Amino acid sequence: MWKIIYFIALFAPPIAQGGPQMYEPMSASTRTVLQKAVSDQAISHFITLSEAESKVWLAAMSTRLAKRIPDQEEREEFLTTVHYEATRAGLDPQLVLSIIQVESGFRKYAISTAGARGYMQVMPFWVDTIGSKEHNLFHLRVNLRYGCTILRHYLDIEKGDYFRALGRYNGSLGQATYPELVFNAWRKNWHYTDSQEIARN
Repeated sequence: MWKIIYFIALFAPPIAQGGPQMYEPMSASTRTVLQKAVSDQAISHFITLSEAESKVWLAAMSTRLAKRIPDQEEREEFLTTVHYEATRAGLDPQLVLSIIQVESGFRKYAISTAGARGYMQVMPFWVDTIGSKEHNLFHLRVNLRYGCTILRHYLDIEKGDYFRALGRYNGSLGQATYPELVFNAWRKNWHYTDSQEIARN
């Protein structure tokens, strides 16, 4: 089964094609975060939402993701882990979902023509440069931890400018195509206002 999945992933390029990510020196504290062991196990709890808020968010996002990840348990584990890793990096979880949609179409084993891997299409050189050799970029939390940390790093470099940070992430700094794809995905599929969602439930 793994060979079949890998074969499909290898020859089905991700949605977004930019240049490869470029290494920008990271702080020692950021490198330490990535060098810590991260498993493929999903996160089972929210770190910033109350139980009621987390249920509302999870229900809203789960409905939107159902066609892409049909299994409910897998879908909810994925969403909870995205929320955890995005929040941990100081990012909007809905923005991260938008990036995943554009980068890999929510395919865990996606591989780009440049060699980027997984949900967030992380380049393998990051593991060699700032990570640990045991890190597998196809693992759920590993991929999300790297992707969110790298985007946070680029966002810091660009002083909060998401347009330029997303360009760096995709290897297309200064070009509008990739940031617009992400922003459009956010507006169309992942924009979330908790008060509106609560009113619907």
